Amino acid sequence: MIQENKGREPDKPWALVTGASAGIGAEFSRQLAAQGYQLVLVARRADRLKTIADELLNTYATHSLIITADLSQKNACEMIVNRLTDENIQVEYLVNNAGYGLTGNFHVPDWQEHADFVQVMMTAVCELTWRLLPGMQERKRGFIVNVASVAGLVSSSAGHTLYGASKSFLIRFSESLALENEATGVKVCALCPGFTYSEFHDVNGTREMISKLPDYLWLDAKDVVADTLRAMSASKPKVVLVPGTQYKVIVFINRYLPWLAAILTKRTAKHFRVTD
Repeated sequence: MIQENKGREPDKPWALVTGASAGIGAEFSRQLAAQGYQLVLVARRADRLKTIADELLNTYATHSLIITADLSQKNACEMIVNRLTDENIQVEYLVNNAGYGLTGNFHVPDWQEHADFVQVMMTAVCELTWRLLPGMQERKRGFIVNVASVAGLVSSSAGHTLYGASKSFLIRFSESLALENEATGVKVCALCPGFTYSEFHDVNGTREMISKLPDYLWLDAKDVVADTLRAMSASKPKVVLVPGTQYKVIVFINRYLPWLAAILTKRTAKHFRVTD
């Protein structure tokens, strides 16, 4: 389902956010709208996207193009970019945010679930970036935020086996992409938040478990996004951005005291990882 692109303003730049229907994606949409961007909102739930689009219009006088797409489908990115071409929309700000988690040990989900996960978390990110990057390079201006996770920077744990691996991939991908684009005017960032209030844990059925974590570990999506947009506005932004002092400390321990980090992760993972 695609909402007609009515009332667009030719002088205002465009941002595209995947997973825009809730959580960090919805907050990126709000704060980018506040900065003057028109939005391309991409997610699976048309009703939620319509709600966000109406909010952006009423609050920021920002018009949105809604594209309902399932990024686990191999033709989704091509469809999205074809629609942008038809609408003559040039994306200046890309936020690859769509994602979810698969609970349990590696052998628990069937292979198609793993294949869909890899498609959404890695392949779609790479393809959408590959399709939109040349236009940014040609215009000598662009921003790409790949929403990774602190899980990609810390010791691995049992359960949710591909999640941390996929986030590590996004971090390394972003680092290389940033180096390749140092002279093009395109800025790239791997955003690595920790536990952030959103629907993420409701979707994967771990809300009750995750709610037992101490309050100091939780981040607010508004702060995460504000930190990211502020960092991306710098002349040389951090390529790997870790919001929150508590998570900067955790990453420091993992980098310089890996043996301690491995012990702590093994002891605490039972509070946020399903392993059966």
